Amino acid sequence: MKQVYRSKTAYVMAWVWLAFVAFNVWDLVSKYNGKPSLVALAVLGVLSALVYIVALRPATVFTERELVARNPLRTTYVPWAAVDDVTVSHAIGVHHGEDRVLRMWTPMSTARERAKAQRRGMPRPQRGRLSAEPVLSKGEQAAAEALAGKTHADWVGEQIRERAESARRRQGEEAAPAVRAVWSYDSIAVLAAAVVLVVVAIVVP
Repeated sequence: MKQVYRSKTAYVMAWVWLAFVAFNVWDLVSKYNGKPSLVALAVLGVLSALVYIVALRPATVFTERELVARNPLRTTYVPWAAVDDVTVSHAIGVHHGEDRVLRMWTPMSTARERAKAQRRGMPRPQRGRLSAEPVLSKGEQAAAEALAGKTHADWVGEQIRERAESARRRQGEEAAPAVRAVWSYDSIAVLAAAVVLVVVAIVVP
């Protein structure tokens, strides 16, 4: 079963931007007035390409066989057994091979999110019997304790580590499968389309 992790805020804002662009493109095409319209379309095209590359495309994908890191311009496939270690700071670092580290573009943890997670992990002051705070069920308490002091990136990093350890136990003494990295052809195509729009805006009188 495939699981996808990404920055929800960036993903939502990217789609809001694309909706805004779609409306403006329709307006520019319907009221086309030559060079100014072409320049505006080129600007929207470049900005939309950047939004796609840095906000829509990046994702961390779990499959049964491997970890798939969809970064802006590259996609890296790391078999679970090939993961040696995982570190988390502002980004998730997946260690594999001979001192090689794959930096995951998403999810990341900002300083604000880290501080919020640390506050969440601190014990709450005891209050009187008439406290208005809701009483958590055992399941909710367990979930809160598991996430205490952790960001989304920390949690995803732990999931990667657990899957890698399980895969290495199953692998035994066999050599780990190779890590593959390929260029993101969709990102390249989007950038190429943006460049074409800029060239047209410059060349057409």
